[in-house]
Amino acid sequence: MRSKRVLAAMSGGVDSSVAAAILKEAGYEVIGATMKVWPKELCGREKQKACCSLKDIEDARKVSGILGIKHYVLNFEADFRKNVINYFTDEYLSARTPNPCIVCNEKIKFGSLLKKAEDLDCDFIATGHYARIETNGSVRLRESIDKAKDQSYVLFSLKQNQLKKILFPIGELTKSEVRRKARELGLSICDKPDSQEICFVPDNNYSDFIKKYRNIVPQKGSIIDVSGKALGQHMGFWNFTIGQRRGLGIAAKAPLYVIEIRPKQNVIVVGNAKDVKKKKFLVKKVNWLVKDLEKEKELEVKIRYNHKRAAASVKDLGGDKAEIDFKEPQDAITPGQAAVFYDGEYVVGGGWIDRVEG
Repeated sequence: MRSKRVLAAMSGGVDSSVAAAILKEAGYEVIGATMKVWPKELCGREKQKACCSLKDIEDARKVSGILGIKHYVLNFEADFRKNVINYFTDEYLSARTPNPCIVCNEKIKFGSLLKKAEDLDCDFIATGHYARIETNGSVRLRESIDKAKDQSYVLFSLKQNQLKKILFPIGELTKSEVRRKARELGLSICDKPDSQEICFVPDNNYSDFIKKYRNIVPQKGSIIDVSGKALGQHMGFWNFTIGQRRGLGIAAKAPLYVIEIRPKQNVIVVGNAKDVKKKKFLVKKVNWLVKDLEKEKELEVKIRYNHKRAAASVKDLGGDKAEIDFKEPQDAITPGQAAVFYDGEYVVGGGWIDRVEG
């Protein structure tokens, strides 16, 4: 009987490299795969922090050589443009704040790459995500051991049939343990910096990227306060997100924050710190990872990657919708971002913030 075969996503970074090494040591037949996802005209190859650059591909190839595993470069440019880049720009132009990492995980890493794994007769796909998957009858998604690096938030949209085919080998390790393991293996990437920015946006300049990608001619719009008083002007509503404070170009006695974006009028509404705090909102495209939950349950909810999750009532409205009511008001509940529901360390579901009610 052959060893279980795993297609390991290898970005050229330390996490995915150690993940592949752990699987090889555990007796799996490991095949390394680096995804080339962005079109040439968008590729900031001079930026070493960005993923899928030529250097990253070469790093992944070197690690595969050291581990003694096959390595392939897979071209997913068309899928990435359709499912991630177009989504990213469409959301900003709809006055919503996207999370391309979640969509990339769902559609590319655990969509297109998982399909490729099946074509290669692989039993599993593996990545260097900091999260854990537990199988005991049903499959459950759990936070990683390293809470500071935990990535369970960006995995909420995965379905049970995807989770059953996924391995997260470093979910039981801390980042320092991962780097130590890489040093022990003699991998030169052991101290390589983590990727921090959205990979396809040069210099993290969303505004310029959206203008060029969608061929937009900026037009002046108004910045107003809650009473409708004009305070200033801007050059495109897509440059703003809910809760934004910097870059407004307005002098005021107290800090001002974006509290509403009106794309049809090209208007930005600002208010004070109190105005940006809300409690209740609706979520759509809900994905439940745990069945048989009560229709209304007390859980903890996280509304963006760096948000400290907070106690809330989560009410299942049916039809992939839910209503969330925080116990205490939270800053910048932002349409387009994900709201992920936790029961202790376990992700029980999540969805996309659609409308903030108060």
